[in-house]
Amino acid sequence: MTKIGIILGSTRPGRNGEAVARWVAQIASERTDAEFELVDLLDYKLPHLDEAYPPSLGQYTQPHTLAWASKIASFDGYVMVTPEYNHSTSGALKNAIDFLYAEWNNKAVGFVSYGSVGGTRAVEHLRLIAGELQMADVRAQVALSLFTDFENFSVFKPGEHQSDAVTAMLDQVVAWSAALAPLRDAS
Repeated sequence: MTKIGIILGSTRPGRNGEAVARWVAQIASERTDAEFELVDLLDYKLPHLDEAYPPSLGQYTQPHTLAWASKIASFDGYVMVTPEYNHSTSGALKNAIDFLYAEWNNKAVGFVSYGSVGGTRAVEHLRLIAGELQMADVRAQVALSLFTDFENFSVFKPGEHQSDAVTAMLDQVVAWSAALAPLRDAS
């Protein structure tokens, strides 16, 4: 069965992303077309990139990198839950992505973002990164506004329409992940 990792892309204390990622995981858990797993960057304690060789060589030496690579390689696709910090994604998510290369290749990725303008600028950057890593980013996106989907900018209360947006994005991630399986099998 297709396996999708839901990556919680913030490590900030008091992060809004935890509630968002758990909400996405709850919606995903009701599906029968794929297996979903929440992956929290806090569980991997990745320092600022500390491997001597470029990730494209796959010559990882650090235990934290090997654990991260094993986890990411186990999935057929991803949902990245990202805040928008200064018109981009979080440094923690960018660093985690940059640790690896082949583990991301030929897999689908969808995005759930949050911020003052729904986190859309963070996703714009992540789409560029996904292309470089040979990932297929799906069109459907969930953009959560700090003004309308959170109370006092911190209590997550998504609008009812947002569940439909999650479903549309998951439909695409699951379908594209399955479609890309022959490419993953060939490599």
